[in-house]
Amino acid sequence: MIGRRRLVPISRRLLAGDPLDVAPRLLNTLLVCGERVVRIVEVEVYRGADDPASHAFRGATKRNATMFGPAGLLYVYFTYGMHWCANVVCRPEKVAGAVLLRAGAPLCGLEEMAAARPAARRERDLCSGPAKLCQALGITGAHDGADLLTGDLGIRLCTDGTEPPQDPGNGPRIGITRAAELPWRWWVPGDPNVSVPAGARLRQPAGVAGAPVVS
Repeated sequence: MIGRRRLVPISRRLLAGDPLDVAPRLLNTLLVCGERVVRIVEVEVYRGADDPASHAFRGATKRNATMFGPAGLLYVYFTYGMHWCANVVCRPEKVAGAVLLRAGAPLCGLEEMAAARPAARRERDLCSGPAKLCQALGITGAHDGADLLTGDLGIRLCTDGTEPPQDPGNGPRIGITRAAELPWRWWVPGDPNVSVPAGARLRQPAGVAGAPVVS
């Protein structure tokens, strides 16, 4: 329960679609890790074989195996030798695709999140980026392959009935060099936890998809 609202798991059928369709629908869903809960306010698509910025562009490897499904798994990867990032796996099984969880609005367990993110000076800094979100929730490589619908490893993707925005923010992806012009990032307009607000100047460091800058 969040307040008086009952949490309901997201449908696996919804997640089995094209990540370009799934991503905006994930806005305002809830990621639940024990007592820590965040509302997803920013997402970014990586489309597998159709996307040169995706980890799965050249096919399946030991590292990206989770991206090949089934839908509803959590794909967690390590980047820049420092940070974990988490993605919701989409598409039918054996067809790679994922939605990077770029930012969340903290709802519950703020003390635990602050302890995990001592560099965060404000509540809005706790989960305002993909690596920050993983730090705040305690997500690591041990959670790669977790089923977000059954909660087998203690992480669940749910809804409390809050609908995604009818007119979400939309723009290019962040932190990549290949296919960086594609408008495959969506966010909740006006939410202070979004990693890069509309109109902000984007820094595009060389590196893997969705490479974060954490502070």
